[in-house]
Amino acid sequence: MDRAGHLPGRPSRRRLLQAGAMAAVPGALLPAGRAGAQAQAVDYPPAESVPASSSNYTASGRPSSYAVDYVIIHVTQETYADAVKIFQNPAKKVSTHYLVRSSDGHIAQCVREKNVAWHAGNWDYNTRSIGIEHEGWVDEPEYFTDAMYEKSAALTASVCARYGIPMDRAHILGHVEVPGTDHSDPGPYWDWSRYIRMVNFA
Repeated sequence: MDRAGHLPGRPSRRRLLQAGAMAAVPGALLPAGRAGAQAQAVDYPPAESVPASSSNYTASGRPSSYAVDYVIIHVTQETYADAVKIFQNPAKKVSTHYLVRSSDGHIAQCVREKNVAWHAGNWDYNTRSIGIEHEGWVDEPEYFTDAMYEKSAALTASVCARYGIPMDRAHILGHVEVPGTDHSDPGPYWDWSRYIRMVNFA
């Protein structure tokens, strides 16, 4: 035994407890740089980080650089997988902050909220909004599942709470409502009354 009463070559109970506590913290055993990068991969904890190409958005420091005043709701007109490929293709020059899958409401974060995603087709609105894409087509309402509405509403409620955005139709917009846009999404089958109610209850 050593002077502390421990057997040689065996860690103390305190050392074991410390190691267990460290292992329980995600990223705690990684080098500092990697742990920080992992912890900061998403702004909304339930989301998965699926980064868009850095050629498809503008790096920024929001909300210091631009106030965030709106959430803009989109529909992809693509499958979830194809939308991810588009956002990761540097030639496409388009991106979104979040992408919601139809089948289960799974959320991918493609652009960090501090950065300006290229989603609205209007630079002023891009700088002042968070874009949320939803898998599906505007004329196929079966893509707007209960899971999609539920998970998207919780995301929008979180964004609104963090930036002080009122949870109403004046601040939660459809892409079609952005000045100068030529898009029609989220389309006539998106249930705005239900969605705003869910956002406020989330």
